[in-house]
Amino acid sequence: MARRIGADIGGTFTDVVGFDDESGEILHLKVLTTPREPWRGLIEGIEKLGWALDSVEIIVHASTIGTNTFLGQVGLRLPKAVLLTNEGFRDVLEIGRQNRPELYNLFFQRPAPLVPRSRRIGVRGRIGPDGSELEPLDENQVRRIARQWCREAEVFIISFLHSYRNPSHEHRAKQIIEEECPGAIVVTSYETDPQPKEYERTSTTVVNGLFKPLLARYIERVVEELRRRGFRGKFLVMQSSGGVAGSDEATRYPAAFIESGPAAGAVAVAHFSKLMGIGKALGFDMGGTTAKASTVVNGEPLVVQEYEVGGRVHMGRLLRGSGYPVRYPYIDLAEVSAGGGTIAWIDPGGALRVGPVSAGAEPGPACYGRGGTEPTITDANYVLGRLSDELAGGRVKLHRDLAEKALAKLAEKLGMDIVELASSIIRISNTVMARGLRLVSVERGHDPREFSMYAFGGAGPLHAAALAAEIGVREVIVPPLPGVFSALGLLVTDYRHDLHKAVVKRADEVSEEELERIYSELEQEATQMLVSEGVKQGDIRITRLLDMRYLGQAYELIVPYRGNIAEAVEAFHEKHRARYGYDMRGEPVAIVNARIVAIGAIPKPRLPRSEPRPYRPEPRRTRRVFFEETGWVDTPVYWRLELRPGAEIEGPAVIESDESTALVPPGFFASIDSFYSIHVRRQ
Repeated sequence: MARRIGADIGGTFTDVVGFDDESGEILHLKVLTTPREPWRGLIEGIEKLGWALDSVEIIVHASTIGTNTFLGQVGLRLPKAVLLTNEGFRDVLEIGRQNRPELYNLFFQRPAPLVPRSRRIGVRGRIGPDGSELEPLDENQVRRIARQWCREAEVFIISFLHSYRNPSHEHRAKQIIEEECPGAIVVTSYETDPQPKEYERTSTTVVNGLFKPLLARYIERVVEELRRRGFRGKFLVMQSSGGVAGSDEATRYPAAFIESGPAAGAVAVAHFSKLMGIGKALGFDMGGTTAKASTVVNGEPLVVQEYEVGGRVHMGRLLRGSGYPVRYPYIDLAEVSAGGGTIAWIDPGGALRVGPVSAGAEPGPACYGRGGTEPTITDANYVLGRLSDELAGGRVKLHRDLAEKALAKLAEKLGMDIVELASSIIRISNTVMARGLRLVSVERGHDPREFSMYAFGGAGPLHAAALAAEIGVREVIVPPLPGVFSALGLLVTDYRHDLHKAVVKRADEVSEEELERIYSELEQEATQMLVSEGVKQGDIRITRLLDMRYLGQAYELIVPYRGNIAEAVEAFHEKHRARYGYDMRGEPVAIVNARIVAIGAIPKPRLPRSEPRPYRPEPRRTRRVFFEETGWVDTPVYWRLELRPGAEIEGPAVIESDESTALVPPGFFASIDSFYSIHVRRQ
């Protein structure tokens, strides 16, 4: 029996979805995350799903362990590493770029280098920018370094100048270290990020090297626990790019998996937008700790080629220069501190603030009864009547007296009553989340009025209608299983590998035959990787791309390559004009990298579908709910599983399910489509 499981570890809940290919059965649940040992919550959720693990063919996993590692989470210690670079270049990590996250802050300090200066060592030897050897590698020096640090260092990282052109020095240094320190972890930049720009390449290699033993130990522990319980299938890991790969690939290039958790939701939005024929979609994922926004155009999430880990975020916008650059494809996301567990507080000026601190899973919101005493967004929604007395299918019981007690402390200081305070907390959090949605729409050149917004996560459907009204999207879509939608996204994700090779020549100096040779090598490597992961040749799709820039420019644009360099140059001019408002057709164009995206398609779950037949459903009960526009209203409460396609509901209304709650405010109208999704529009 072919069964698949998707498991997504979030800051508050761990979500698990199981799908049986033969029967079409879908199982799902939420369990509280175990932050210090996240694998425990993962195993608990998979076991509680109820399937014998020897009947499961594939488990796909997404986690925030990478993000948490570089943000300094307690219990996640970075390994001791030694960085070998060229003599005179040991400070490249500290020099970096001139990006200043806080332009007018005279006391701003760059993030501390991930490898301290005492363990950054310059080695004699030099490769030139054309790939020629200017000075031979001092092999005896490399051997002495390896012997000196063999007992102390957990990881050796090698990043020499221009290794993307000629990796011979890095290759030889790696051989020497492995000879002197058998079993040592050695990471090279030519294997990790073979493209120009010394700082970014070194930073990517360092992040990759430091995360490698951590991710390897984590995956080894998870797989060991699963095998002990009878699992014999494939264990796959979500990548930051929105594709999955085998656990072996994850431990080879762990930097590609740092942002695996948030990517799954965007992939699920892309899959459903294709099914439903929606060309422009925003993803809005509000969980227990944060809210995330993404953009999907024509069924594809927007992807960027570089991001920073361990950096600071202000109102959803990453402060460039505050973290550590990583050059791997990454789904373009805006993340804000506005989850169900986000804490409300009063700043020194006496103003009400919401976030960025979250109560997380331990102790959680006050109403969970697990020791939390600070008022959170969940407490506010509960006091306003928008939540029932239990969450996560009855696994989390809510306590109204504890929520009111937590809010009362703050209300007294502000001179408000509890309801007024709760409503203010919701309004402030909505403003913060609207900024995140504008970041991935308006600030990317998109008009939100042309978009539909998919709302998911445990709390997303509660806030979505208000956000839609604020930013102007035309409708809200609450998909099936919204509370575990990211975990469902893991089951519709294809295999993906991104490979590239440096070219670094003027376009008029490159022949199409040369590019064909490069692409053939990359495609052969990618095909072998996908076939080894069990993908059939006929299910592999490869896209060719070029990184191009005007000669002398510092940053590239990516354009498709279809075998004609002149067409690619013209496409670059057009993309440059669309992005920056001008082009320079008289200037020479450089080709920096040849790049491929190799996709291995997997079968997708067949979700229930039925022809809509319009009708007005009967509510299960009514509950007093507070709305800012109308005050307290006796509001119909519907159970989502009882609603058939064609159901029509006028707001105000509450639609509940085991894993999430949707709110239809006054003046809005909800209907159920053939995919059992809820569409919420203004009347």
